[in-house]
Amino acid sequence: MAIGAIFQNRYRELHVTGRLVIIGAGQAAFALAAKLRGLKDARPITILGAEDNLPYQRPPLSKKYLLGEMAFDRLLFRPENWYGENDVEICLSSPVEVIDRAAKTVRLFDGSSLAYETLAIATGATPRGLPDAIGGNLEGVYTVRDKDDADRLAVEMKPGRRLLIVGGGYIGLEAAAVANHLGLEVTLIEVAERILARVAAKETADAMRAIHASHGVTIREKTGLERLIGDNGRVVAAQLSDGTRVDADIVIAGIGVNPNDGLAARAGIETMNGILVDAFTRTSDPAIYAMGDCAVFDWKGEKIRLESVQNAVDQAESAAAVMTGADQPYRPKPWFWSDQYDVKLQIAGFNLGYDETVVRPGPREGSLSIWYYAKGEFIAVDAINDAKAYVTGKKLLELGRNAPKAVVADPAVELKSLLG
Repeated sequence: MAIGAIFQNRYRELHVTGRLVIIGAGQAAFALAAKLRGLKDARPITILGAEDNLPYQRPPLSKKYLLGEMAFDRLLFRPENWYGENDVEICLSSPVEVIDRAAKTVRLFDGSSLAYETLAIATGATPRGLPDAIGGNLEGVYTVRDKDDADRLAVEMKPGRRLLIVGGGYIGLEAAAVANHLGLEVTLIEVAERILARVAAKETADAMRAIHASHGVTIREKTGLERLIGDNGRVVAAQLSDGTRVDADIVIAGIGVNPNDGLAARAGIETMNGILVDAFTRTSDPAIYAMGDCAVFDWKGEKIRLESVQNAVDQAESAAAVMTGADQPYRPKPWFWSDQYDVKLQIAGFNLGYDETVVRPGPREGSLSIWYYAKGEFIAVDAINDAKAYVTGKKLLELGRNAPKAVVADPAVELKSLLG
């Protein structure tokens, strides 16, 4: 028998341990289970999902799924038979009510309990809704997190109807693009000075604003929502902070998310706008891990949450490696994307703390990239219909190399020269 095969067999024997229970059935939960099986870890795994659907991709819900361009079964990470074939027990419609750390059990809302040796919390985040006091409970007011939300909204999104979007982040802008494509009359309001104020540079915001304007979407910045106006329990208009009134048949809130950390907090696990984890994705209880949108970790001295598919997958896979004996900390290499109309915005790195940007024209009309620097160090890039800039910037970040500003700013210089 080859040495590698002997090692693999010993590895499997050493890691047949007690049950891993995963709370949550989204991207991070599935990635953790799949990676463990990929690493030939044979411990019993149980996934507890609150929804009645198999784990599925969420980003397409408000895009291709809402547009009717993608059937729901194409959103599933794997078909049902995958779970049986990989000895992964999946329990749907099984929300967890209590984590009992002393007994090492979780109690479900139906009163049943399940013992664990290792617990993983991958509960994600929930979109913030508009307060009931200003009309958030009116019919026709939505947030979008799961399939049921998307299905309800799809019935509403009819040509000629008037949609008000509250919030000018990526979620709000993506919703505007989809609604515009479906023929709705779209107004987006943002209370801050500009759209994308928390997540992108002014140059990126300017480019995205112009794209939406070219499609007929009305964007009103420095404009907040005072209250929604209803008629027979249904939203019909909105009173805005500048004193104007906007008619609205539908309202979508895109005002950020709250991490689902309440279950952990009630169990006495340390939280701080999310579940605090160390570099190895462990919580304050060493038998419990957390990953994905609900997890808070250290990034260059700052405590952050990364709300992205990439982070959910990479952090979960890092946790799987730790669970099977690796001693490698999670080192995030962030990347994101946003599809709006025929525009692909690709982002590599994390622009936290940037103090300077460099704008580089792209290879064709309407394409460009925005390069972020902090104290002269290249830290992130936004690429708008410019795949070459994105790929180059991402590779530079992975290699730990700088991108000289003079080179980036000169369109006559090939970006690939930075990788020489």
